[in-house]
Parts: sequence; C-alpha cells; structure tokens
Amino acid sequence: MTPGAVQESEELYLLGGSGANVKVRDDLMDIKVLRKVNADGLERWEPVMKGPFPLPAADAAKVFEALGLSAPRFTRDAYTLDQFINEVALPSGALRPVTVRKRRVRYKVNGCTSELTDVQAEDKSTRTIAIEGEDASAVVTAVASVGLSGYFNMNYEAGLKRLLDAAPERYAVIDVGTNSVKLHIGERDGAGAWRKIVDRAEVTRLGEGLDKNGEIMPEAAERTMNAITDMSDEARRNGVRAIVAVGTAGLRIARNSAVVLDAIQARTGISVQVISGEEEGRLAYLAAKAGLNMPDSELAVFDTGGGSTQFTFGQGARVAEQFSVNVGAARFTERFGLAGVVTPDVLREALAAIAADLFRIDGRSRPDALVAMGGAVTNIAAVKHELETYDPDVVQGTVLDRAEIDRQIEIYRVRDAAERRAIVGLQPKRAEVILAGACIVRTVMEKLGQNALTVSDRGLRHGVMVKRFGG
Repeated sequence: MTPGAVQESEELYLLGGSGANVKVRDDLMDIKVLRKVNADGLERWEPVMKGPFPLPAADAAKVFEALGLSAPRFTRDAYTLDQFINEVALPSGALRPVTVRKRRVRYKVNGCTSELTDVQAEDKSTRTIAIEGEDASAVVTAVASVGLSGYFNMNYEAGLKRLLDAAPERYAVIDVGTNSVKLHIGERDGAGAWRKIVDRAEVTRLGEGLDKNGEIMPEAAERTMNAITDMSDEARRNGVRAIVAVGTAGLRIARNSAVVLDAIQARTGISVQVISGEEEGRLAYLAAKAGLNMPDSELAVFDTGGGSTQFTFGQGARVAEQFSVNVGAARFTERFGLAGVVTPDVLREALAAIAADLFRIDGRSRPDALVAMGGAVTNIAAVKHELETYDPDVVQGTVLDRAEIDRQIEIYRVRDAAERRAIVGLQPKRAEVILAGACIVRTVMEKLGQNALTVSDRGLRHGVMVKRFGG
C-alpha cells in the first residue's frame, strides 16, 4: 500500500494495574481508559486527560485511579516529570516506567486510520499494526483485508508487558475435518523453533449422513460447533496470539456449507477458511517432510480423512504434484455398512469400490518412500503399539507393513463397534470408521507398490501453523 505520514517519537509508558493506557508524550500526561470490548474483541478507548507538567497532585492521583490502583500520599502540590517518576511512580512499587521509541507509518485501510509501527522498549523490539475508527464494522473489514482476522486484539499496555516479560509467542490452528476436529497450539522460541503445547482431536463426525443427503446434518454441525468452542476457549486460556481455522472435505462438499460456516462463526467467533484439496495436500506434505526428516528422494504422502484423501508427490521439499479424491472413511462406512461386523464378500466389495475411486494413482511409478497421516493411520499405529494412552512421540515414525494392516482389517471386520471400542489403542469414537480407514490405507499401499509405510502424527494443522505463523 502507499504509505502516508511518518512519525518518530519517544514516549514514557507507566505500566501497572489494568484498564487504562498511561503515558507521557510531548511533555503531557496522557491517559486513555478502556470503556468497552465488543464481541469482535474491538476496544473502545476514551481519552480522559492530557495534562502538562508540573502535574497537580489531583491529576497525579488520576493516574492511579485510571489503573485501578491505590494512590500513595502526595507530599507536593504539583510534580515535575522527574519528581513524579522518582518520588511517586517508582516508590509506589505499582508503576513501571518504560521508555518506548516508535517509528510510525500511516495508511488508510477501508477508511480507517492505520499505523505500522516499529517499536523498541528497553532492549526488546517488535512491530505493531493499529487499525482504528469510529465504525466498528469498518475496522473488522479492514483487519480482515490485511490478513489479520485470526489475531486477537491487544492494546499497548498488554503488548508491552508481554514484550518486556519475554512471553512466548503462541498460536493455535483448528482443523475442521469430516470426521474429527483437531487443535494444535504451538509455541515459538527465540530461534524460531516450534514446541508443542497442545495437540488433540475430537471425533465429531461432521460428515455423518453427508454422502447420502449431500448436506451437513444439524446434529453433526452442533457437535462440531461445541468442539470448536471448547478448543477456542482452550487456546485463549493458553494465551495464544491468534487462532486460524481451516475446513476440509466435508465443508467443501456439503450444499449447506455456507450456512454451517456462518453458524460456526456466530456461535464461536471463529471464521473457518475452507481450503482446496490441493492446498490441503501441499501443507500436509511439508509438515510430514519436516517432521520425519525424510531423505531427499521420491516421496509420496497421503492424508486420509473422513471425506477425502489428499495425495502429494514430490522430491525433498519440492512438491511435484498434488490432488484430492473423494475417498474417505465416513463415506465408505455408510455406503457398505462397515461400522459393524461384515462378511468377507462385503469387505471385498468395499475394497473394490475404494480401488475404483482411487483410479488417479493407478499406473504411477513406485515412489522411494510412502508416508501416511490422518486419524485412521495414527489409530492403526496406536493399536499396533497397544497404547492405552495415545502417545504422539511413539506414533510418529511408526512403520506399518501390509501384514499389520491386514491383521487389523480382520480384527475390525469380525467385531461390531462396541467390541472394537475394547481394542487397546483404538480411539473409541473411531470404532465405526476404522475398518473403512484401514481399507483405504491398504489399497493405497497396494496401488503404489509399497510393502510398508511410515506414519506421520503431524498433519494439516502443523503445515498451517508453519505457513501462517512462520518457522
């Protein structure tokens, strides 16, 4: 964008208490008080004082009052700036004077006053974007237009405290899939490396009935919205700076996807971005490649979910081809009744139908390695290891051969959903769809000429984390 005016300043912030922004700028004590926070997280600030020095004792008392602090006893009728800092602020123990240098560049975004500012406070530095105006809806639109709609609004008082206290940068990704909703919270250190804070999934079966009806059912949408609400609250409790939510096959396919997305945003405040199957595959490939330290040889990565399977072929970090096919565990479970005990004939029919729908990988050259991700394959790995409690560090890098896949297919085939839930390592809510998922995994291995594959516990959510928040 075309920059406007540039302004450099040095300001003295008085940090402490809450509910007010107190600073000295242009030799004036400047106090703004937070009056209201709306549903979008926008804050309405009201200027309550701009007073010159010497500052009358009554005005000095307003500094503490605005911040919700008890005022000390004043021994002077008025204070110079040095007297106020050395005789009032520092001895109080409640105020922390911080010199802040700013270089602000102004812009107009959707009619809103906007500033991109380089900030230095003590030995720390950061960059801020401020977008403000009297029309709240215009501010929301402006924030979205610069790609920051997933970020939480943070005022200078809170931001400076985090900066000076070296609070870690935390971000969250919510992956709204056809069968499950996943939450990943990552923390980035000073060197740019990521550390997992939270990584969990909740089976909500958003795609229940989708193959038959072409729409997301109200009960499935309700379960999914409840999960997103819980995950959003958990992310906020963990102090994340932003939440990005992405939707996959179920939301791509459903006729009523737009209605469901609007309902999710109204209920949770989270805007879910529906991404293409190709983008889903590319992000999953990059996450798998980084997480497993795979060699720079011909690599195939597939991510099978409830509604679709994404394939990405590449060499090293270079993606050569990616595509998505509507082959998912939820769809075939409903189509062939795979949630319960099935006969060998039904199993053969299901495998044949899966193979037919996976025609796009027919006749391909055999890759040097195959990596699989998604709830089906990570549950298969957990069953192999007999994990009573899921351990991503054990699952990550697990090698599954065809014999193990065939063994588990037979275990699931002869059991109904209730009996499958007793299998150690299997997530109970995946009992209905695990047989279909295992059949998809088995078919992919056969078509790509692989006797074994490597399991990646990392997936789309990790790729989104890196793409959106760097690292």
